[in-house]
Amino acid sequence: MEQDHIYFEGQVLWAQLDPNRHLRHSAYADFCAQARSNMLNKAGLSLEEFAKNHIGPILFREELIYHREIGLDEQIFVKVEMNRLNLKNYRFSFRHEIYKFDGVKAATVHVDGAWLNLVERKLTTIPKEWEPIIAHIPRSEDYEEVNA
Repeated sequence: MEQDHIYFEGQVLWAQLDPNRHLRHSAYADFCAQARSNMLNKAGLSLEEFAKNHIGPILFREELIYHREIGLDEQIFVKVEMNRLNLKNYRFSFRHEIYKFDGVKAATVHVDGAWLNLVERKLTTIPKEWEPIIAHIPRSEDYEEVNA
């Protein structure tokens, strides 16, 4: 499988299974959150950078579409791409695709989010110095930019 935009690779653990012996629904979200965090960190937005600016990403919506079962001990890969960005307030949408080791797509996860001022607990935009970092986040083929 092509490694472009893969930000998490790992093994499915026993603790991540549901009673039907396949990956539980919340584990998909955990894998995607880790992939998103890895991607942001690689782009230059580390936890330290968030803390320094008292800003953190939050999600408004998370949608999971199952394509194939994932079972115990399987190796998975998570691809992350931004598919929408509002340049006025930097609200974002990401598409995550979870693949099995053989390259079969197992799930697609869509998230929509924004930035939270962690002191005021209110929505905010990003600092100007983050704009070039955001500009280098991987984009999907159907990427859409708005200014509303």
